[in-house]
Amino acid sequence: MSPSSSTPARPPVLRTLRRLGSFLAPYRRRFVFAGVALLVAAACTLAVGQGLKLVIDRGFTAGNGAELDHALFGLLAIIAVMAIATYVRFYNVSWIGERVTADLRRHVFNHLLTLSPGFFEVTRTGEVISRLTNDTTMLENVIGSSLSTALRNIVLGAGALVLLMLTSLKLTLLVLAGLPVVVLPIIIFGRRVRRLSRTSQDRVADTGAYVDEAIHEIRTVQAYAHEPEDRHAYGERVEAAFGAGVRRIRQRALLIAAVIFLVFVAVGIILWIGGHDVLAGRLSAGQLASFVFYAVIVATSVGTVSEVAGELQRAAGATERLMEILDTPAEIAAPADPVPLPEPPLATVALEQVTFTYPSRNDPALSALTLSIAAGERVALVGPSGAGKTTLFQLLLRFYDPQQGQVLIDGVDVRRADPRAVRGRIAVVPQDPVIFAASVWDNVRYGRLDASDDEVRDACEAAYATEFLTRLPRGFDTDLGERGVRLSGGQRQRLAIARAVLSRRPILLLDEATSALDAESERMVQLALDRLMHGRTTLIIAHRLATVVGADRIVVLDDGIVVAEGTHSSLVRDDPLYRRLAALQFGFDAGAGDAVPAIALARQGIAKQSSL
Repeated sequence: MSPSSSTPARPPVLRTLRRLGSFLAPYRRRFVFAGVALLVAAACTLAVGQGLKLVIDRGFTAGNGAELDHALFGLLAIIAVMAIATYVRFYNVSWIGERVTADLRRHVFNHLLTLSPGFFEVTRTGEVISRLTNDTTMLENVIGSSLSTALRNIVLGAGALVLLMLTSLKLTLLVLAGLPVVVLPIIIFGRRVRRLSRTSQDRVADTGAYVDEAIHEIRTVQAYAHEPEDRHAYGERVEAAFGAGVRRIRQRALLIAAVIFLVFVAVGIILWIGGHDVLAGRLSAGQLASFVFYAVIVATSVGTVSEVAGELQRAAGATERLMEILDTPAEIAAPADPVPLPEPPLATVALEQVTFTYPSRNDPALSALTLSIAAGERVALVGPSGAGKTTLFQLLLRFYDPQQGQVLIDGVDVRRADPRAVRGRIAVVPQDPVIFAASVWDNVRYGRLDASDDEVRDACEAAYATEFLTRLPRGFDTDLGERGVRLSGGQRQRLAIARAVLSRRPILLLDEATSALDAESERMVQLALDRLMHGRTTLIIAHRLATVVGADRIVVLDDGIVVAEGTHSSLVRDDPLYRRLAALQFGFDAGAGDAVPAIALARQGIAKQSSL
């Protein structure tokens, strides 16, 4: 299920935050340090009120200079301790916020790597990136700042309330009578803030997803002069995010304003009543001053907690979005007791009565397909678009599991083996090779991380890549840019072949590795592929038949089933679909009598290609 899918009921905020607590638990010791520091700082803050009382009653009112000096020096000492305790609290809580955010990002990313391509069929990459960045940053702010502020103000408010009661029970009862009036808006507006925070985060994720797609495909955007439409579409998403954010801010602003108004109206009432008590002699001026000091602390604490409550609601929304990813099950996972693949590898491949339908589609991509490839055999898969060629590769790599039938690697059902072990037997050279924004060393070593520099150079030499790699500004140390932007199509393809050579895997999957290249690049890539295929079991997806007429066997697929297999000669003679495909590419009459000219033309194409 996509993480953007709506669910009928949201988990309560406390349950959501409790799940976040599992990431906080490993750092209990720092929480203890921060908690002790928080209590010390809060005690010092509350002691300031008592110091204020002494300064007024024993210093100013009594006219005693010595008592005034003692009280002021005592206040300075208390403030110094409070500053040190505040440093310890702030450092430790901020450290926890950074650490937990890093752990959460890593945990979510690690889980994303276990999810099958089926998950990413229905989930936009930009949305996932938004959750890993925006949502975790929000949690960092809450854990490292807002949560600490809330706890500090709760402790301060509770302590100040106790001291209020010791100072004047009558005035304290007035304060307590006003608390429900303050708490009610927090409950009402807090629920709205949480709901609107979730909506706001979703809209921000939409903008991120659109940017990700547009920037990655910027050449297509500019080639079709689509900039005005993309500006308009992105602007709509930005405005939607802005509108959702404004609605959330409005609710938070109403919450804060209501709490501040109600709290300080209550303080005003207390000052009025307390002032009359001082005039009547029931309270000293110092007691009233300390009472007002503590009342302001209570008021500030309630106001701050009400503001932080909105942040906690936002954190709950962000946590929900992250937990949705973590709760998404990995459909492709190793069994509890995986069956080991045979050693040394047999390099055999088989599909037995395999039926498969993609999660996001209705029609089967493969229907009861059976195919067997012997060790060292070169088999080409041909057929029209949608015939099931790429799906077959996806099943061999165990990106998906079939609904029926078995996929066997070296005689073992891949569902009973560890997916990493299965994929460790297979090297892939795709039609559009993936080059990372890293050096040549890192890109080639992607196939085998423990390879030495000499082995990397040998693999590049085998892929006929050394001649252009040595011309790069920094040679093998050159950063190739995002998606290998500094290389041509043929150069990227040869680098992908070098990666496959270095991996030393016995089964090779080639997805029409020369279809988009010019003649010179195709010649070099074909030479590299010939070296790569030597001694390996090879499956080739072919759209250009001239590249596969020399295969040991050609398998013709159509609508997810095998309709014919054989050599190029026998298929041109006996199979109507293959004969039609050959006719379209070699330019002859598709009648059966033209089979021999077709073969001759194919051989001429291969000969011409080899002589370039």
